[in-house]
Amino acid sequence: MRFSSDPAHLLAIYLNDHLAGATGGVELARRLRASNRGNDDFGPPLAELCAEIEADRTTLEQVMERLGIKRDPIKPAAAWVAEKLGRLKLNGRLRGYSPLSRLAELEMLCIGVNGKMRMWTALEHTLGSSVPGFDFKQLCERAMRQRSAIEELHLEAAVRALPQAR
Repeated sequence: MRFSSDPAHLLAIYLNDHLAGATGGVELARRLRASNRGNDDFGPPLAELCAEIEADRTTLEQVMERLGIKRDPIKPAAAWVAEKLGRLKLNGRLRGYSPLSRLAELEMLCIGVNGKMRMWTALEHTLGSSVPGFDFKQLCERAMRQRSAIEELHLEAAVRALPQAR
């Protein structure tokens, strides 16, 4: 195993880790979209979020390509498997989707989007405008809007899944 403090090597590891996270995030967003497709309150905003999250993963791949960073095939595959295994959680039902499923999945999606936001911020701070064609500040702002939308959906999901104060 190679240990290095070379910034270019560390950037490659960092971006591959985020690509793995983005792979899991896309799968989770797709599951949320599919599970809520017929719901007027959750379906449309989750479809929009899913499209943006898919686009953000593609943007990350393009950034890596522009920087000449080779993609690690193992990490995204492991993230994909981990997302599938994450579906096996107890949600109050032996089979199928429950309001608790939505609540927990929105929490996980929010964590992922927050990580993505931190990545875009770190790239803006370190690389700035040295990667032509990519506006990391704008990407960070989009992630912040996504996080806000997910937080609103999460609160609505909580109202539907958890007991209310009397």
